[in-house]
Amino acid sequence: MQFIDSHCHLNYPGLSEDTDGVLSRMHQAGITHALNICTTLEEAEAVIGLAEQHEFLSASVGVHPDNLNVREPTEADLIGLGRRNKVIAIGETGLDYYRREGDGKTDDFAWQRARFRTHIRAAKQVKKPLIIHTREAADDTLAILREEGAEAVGGVMHCFTESVGVARAAIDMGFLISLSGIVTFKNAHQVQQVAREIPLEHLMIETDAPFLAPVPYRGKVNEPSYVVYVAHKIAELKQIPVEEVARVTSENFGRFSRAALGRPAQ
Repeated sequence: MQFIDSHCHLNYPGLSEDTDGVLSRMHQAGITHALNICTTLEEAEAVIGLAEQHEFLSASVGVHPDNLNVREPTEADLIGLGRRNKVIAIGETGLDYYRREGDGKTDDFAWQRARFRTHIRAAKQVKKPLIIHTREAADDTLAILREEGAEAVGGVMHCFTESVGVARAAIDMGFLISLSGIVTFKNAHQVQQVAREIPLEHLMIETDAPFLAPVPYRGKVNEPSYVVYVAHKIAELKQIPVEEVARVTSENFGRFSRAALGRPAQ
């Protein structure tokens, strides 16, 4: 079986100290490709550079909605980086209203919404899909995607934890739904419902490594090789062979990446 990790942070502490080992274990587990995610402009060159060193890695460019005290991206910044050969997506971007205390900006998330719109506009310019992070902000996330015409490029709702209704609304705009190790957690009932009810042709799998390690590694450093546990859990919930989950989610990632490279999805 072959799997694809559609979202990981290989340049983050916990993984970056052992890149060769992480990639070796990834191959041993049957992971044929991984998308290395950028969350600040400051790390963009390192994220892209690692992807440029390995045929089986690709990269994104973006500034995470929850990142404060970092360089604020302009459309020009994202367009320039987004045109690099190994960059297949813009993000991760979106909205995160979870941390309402201690950031000095508790009364107004306008700065996040403005940053989000900048990413969508850049994605439309470079014609590459979006990687969306949304936490306690689903209504505003969907509204801004609609207002900015994000369906023109589509993308993925990463590490999805919202309801089936939110998933279907995103799918209607051309977005895939990516499930992480959270789906293996005992009390993740809403995510498990999404896994059961959303058709496989709309799903991808991810680790979000080094975060959110799946059971049986929960609480430890996550890495791309563990994405197989996400696939097995989805197969269990859907009562289908894990080989089918591996095949279809990999095909879905193929369509996602081909769209970014300007080749027709097949």
